[in-house]
Amino acid sequence: MGAAWRDVHRCALLAALTLCGCATAPAQVSVAPSSPIIPVQHTAPARNSVETTGSLSVRIDALIAQPRFAHADWGIDVVSLDSGKTLYTHHAGKLFVPASNAKLYTAALALDALGVDARFTTTLYATALPIAAGTLNGDLILYGRGDPSLGEPEISPDWADRLAAALAAHGVRRVRGDLIADDTFFSGTQIGNGWEANDLQTWFAAPATALSVQGNLIHVRVSRDGARCCDVAVDPLASGAHVVDLTQNSVDDGDDNDALGLYRPPGSFTLYASGSLPLATQSKTYVLSAPDPALFTGNLLHDALKQHGIALDGRVRTLHWPQTDTALSRPGIVTIGEIFSPPLSNLIRHMLKHSDNLHAQALLEQVGVKTAQRGVCVDRAQSPRSSADWGLCALRAMLARAGIAPQLATFNEGTGLSRQDLITPEATTRLLAWIARQPFAAKLRDTLPIAGVDGTLRNRMRGTPAANNLQAKTGTLTHAYALSGYVTDASGEHLAFSLMLDHYQRPIGALGRNIPPSPSDDLDAIAAILASASP
Repeated sequence: MGAAWRDVHRCALLAALTLCGCATAPAQVSVAPSSPIIPVQHTAPARNSVETTGSLSVRIDALIAQPRFAHADWGIDVVSLDSGKTLYTHHAGKLFVPASNAKLYTAALALDALGVDARFTTTLYATALPIAAGTLNGDLILYGRGDPSLGEPEISPDWADRLAAALAAHGVRRVRGDLIADDTFFSGTQIGNGWEANDLQTWFAAPATALSVQGNLIHVRVSRDGARCCDVAVDPLASGAHVVDLTQNSVDDGDDNDALGLYRPPGSFTLYASGSLPLATQSKTYVLSAPDPALFTGNLLHDALKQHGIALDGRVRTLHWPQTDTALSRPGIVTIGEIFSPPLSNLIRHMLKHSDNLHAQALLEQVGVKTAQRGVCVDRAQSPRSSADWGLCALRAMLARAGIAPQLATFNEGTGLSRQDLITPEATTRLLAWIARQPFAAKLRDTLPIAGVDGTLRNRMRGTPAANNLQAKTGTLTHAYALSGYVTDASGEHLAFSLMLDHYQRPIGALGRNIPPSPSDDLDAIAAILASASP
């Protein structure tokens, strides 16, 4: 059913292209090199002005004028990075919910403020030197400085073992005090301003903390024992989450994937499991956010200490903002070992390719920490009180330098998960043109998903002129969809574009489910038109 509807959509689009006399696109277009340094002049031409490329305007107009978009809002801006001309614009000055297109702004901010080679450390300290017989009469402090990649399988899966080995190398066999997991490097709350309560237990809304591990995620496996439902297990146990199992046997053999409920109240370590798996399902694994990433990290290090024969007499405890640990500033503190993050450019590659919210919010707060150290927020009468707000101050200053007026873009956090973020398509093309003139331009472009190749675009636009050509950031929230980035058209002209669809209620079929084409298909169709355009 889905494939048939998609074929209908594509056939209709091809028919429209044929009627409009569009130019035939080349079979394959290589990835465009970095764009020349030419400022973009937004002259706000009419939608069908002489600056359009061939039949570009007619073709896009036909797509967005379909009756199913009658109650939705389209915002589109397309500019040439070679000539500076606006090639197509539709409601480009109107505010839209950017979703994860906000990460374009966060990425540019982090590279501009911190530099492509910045690294962030996680350090194990001891409050005293070991004495006779390998005993340490003091505490251990695990201090995080905002590395969002700690414990990721491809980066530092052995981080805890390395720190435990470093302590053992100092001759320590017993710690008389506590292991303190300290995430106070970031000030303020651990969730972005405007994140919705229902999202907070999900994998995509893991708390952004200065001491993070394994993406701040846990895995919950729900399985049957024969016909009986259900066994519920949390992995890893070090997360501290525990289950109250309220599941029950299913009374029918339906295929309702929503029959099982998992709920962890905000701020709680208790996960309630209710309902049942469908009878035909033997097991299923769910990914949820960890309730306290600092405790999670500390518990993992404690496990590693045991593996190295180091006993902890005290307990694992946490320090969260607004608490502080005065021991860190006392004389005699001993550095046991450090774990370094990959360079910032690598972190941004992961953030943009996979649309990682934890990375995005953590990088906003990293910029905030640096900005707070300078103590200047020029557009506010009162100084910000949190790392995130200091980061947003730096973001506003960057946008001003990029020629983006405050009324064109406003942010409350760094991921796009908040619906309080609002931007215009024109602001995004201005940002993309500004990025193209910066020293980090090539680094940022290399981190964007490539159509039909990798990241969130790996399965999109295959077999079109956009494949292995377009580099862009996706964005998806309920009723809000976006795609913004760079593409080279059929004539070799380098374009920056921003496509935004807001307040769109997808068509529903007889079974109450969404029917094709998807909003991604619609955005991809416009992107293919841009890639195939020629004068």
